[in-house]
Amino acid sequence: MTDARTSAIYRQALEVIAEVEPRVAEATRQELADQRGSLKLIASENYASPAVLLTMGTWLSDKYAEGTVGHRFYAGCQNIDTVEALAAEHARELFGAPYAYAQPHSGIDANLVAFWSILAHRIEGPTLARLGAKNVNDLTEADWETLRGELGNQRLLGMSLDAGGHLTHGFRPNISGKMFHQQQYGTDPTTGLLDYDVVAAKAREFRPLVLIAGYSAYPRRVDFARMREIADEVGATLMVDMAHFAGLVAGKVFTGDEDPVPFAHVTTTTTHKSLRGPRGGLVLAQEEYAPSVDRGCPMVLGGPLGHVMAAKAVALAEARRPEFRVYAQQVADNAKSLADGFLSRGATLVTGGTDNHLVLLDVSSFGLTGRQAESALLDAGVVTNRNAVPADPHGAWYTSGIRLGTPALTTRGFGHDEFDRVAELMIEVLRSTSPGTTSTGAPSKATYRLADGVADRVRAAAAEMLDNHPLYPGLDLA
Repeated sequence: MTDARTSAIYRQALEVIAEVEPRVAEATRQELADQRGSLKLIASENYASPAVLLTMGTWLSDKYAEGTVGHRFYAGCQNIDTVEALAAEHARELFGAPYAYAQPHSGIDANLVAFWSILAHRIEGPTLARLGAKNVNDLTEADWETLRGELGNQRLLGMSLDAGGHLTHGFRPNISGKMFHQQQYGTDPTTGLLDYDVVAAKAREFRPLVLIAGYSAYPRRVDFARMREIADEVGATLMVDMAHFAGLVAGKVFTGDEDPVPFAHVTTTTTHKSLRGPRGGLVLAQEEYAPSVDRGCPMVLGGPLGHVMAAKAVALAEARRPEFRVYAQQVADNAKSLADGFLSRGATLVTGGTDNHLVLLDVSSFGLTGRQAESALLDAGVVTNRNAVPADPHGAWYTSGIRLGTPALTTRGFGHDEFDRVAELMIEVLRSTSPGTTSTGAPSKATYRLADGVADRVRAAAAEMLDNHPLYPGLDLA
């Protein structure tokens, strides 16, 4: 519950902003109204607490603090040291990690830090020793050519984008696909599930330096013990990107072989999504990788964002509370309710269901592309994002799928009945949508027609549920 004190703080803050640029203040007010009035089902979004949000709006933003705790390149960083150390401490305790690095500005930054840390640990150190150098400052230009040659074009094996992987897992247009000689593993064409024997065979053939596990659109859990066995067999470093499901790890929904942290050499995550923190990233690592990861700034990152690291500390402290485990379990339970709601109404889901926080709906059975479905749903107040499905004939832009997640609406208090109703409303929209045509009369992958009255009817039904579970209850900006 948000109290009157918090309301007063936000009203006064917006008044101060409006004195300088009223359009920013108005956009901020409107964003709250928009979020309050829509069904947010984007799997990568959530709602941070007022404590987390307020932490970001402070003078901790005004400090440069390149370096690490106690070893900065600027004076006067003692308070940044405090908040960064607290964020790392909470991350270590929450995830049971030997080492945590709180500086990455985003999940992609965290992955870049991880990639270069792995390269530095696996390639740079041995190369320096062979060249007789104590550190990179001792290298000649000829030595640098040798080092650059060995750092570049190393092999990376990651999950393909259409199978549910992330663009930073070796997708060609992304920097990861340019840094590495990369190949990708997919899922079983019949079940949509990971086949670990196939992944192992691919790894034996390709012999990657880095094996990436984790996903952004795979609606199932992963056996990370098996992935570590595969990595060890071929001498690879196992890197896990748990940005999407970190909240389920923190909340102990994923334990044992489904918890990546004990098995991965390096684990990356975002701090928003299912963790409900500020937009940012973390790197967790085994001790032997800590020195390399600590060089994230200046190796990859610029100045650490002190205000965001402080907000990470607050969010991670919240996630260590017992009620967060209740929340995380409800996220997974709600995803199953949403999936069951679709299946009971004849919809097609990739892998036939879910056992994590997301559902991947194949909209091709409705005669739609993902882009058409996404747009029609948005007209009805349902916020989703289009996503490729395995072997997607429409590619990564138009797609054949819609990715849905339960973290945000679970934060608002939605449960089984509400998510079943959400599935019902979405099916109504999709069945009432037909593809449009281009200006020449040809079939269009983007335009659509939603039957009259459907958007208003669905918005009204959604508003009833949303009113029963208000966002930031008690927060009054009037």
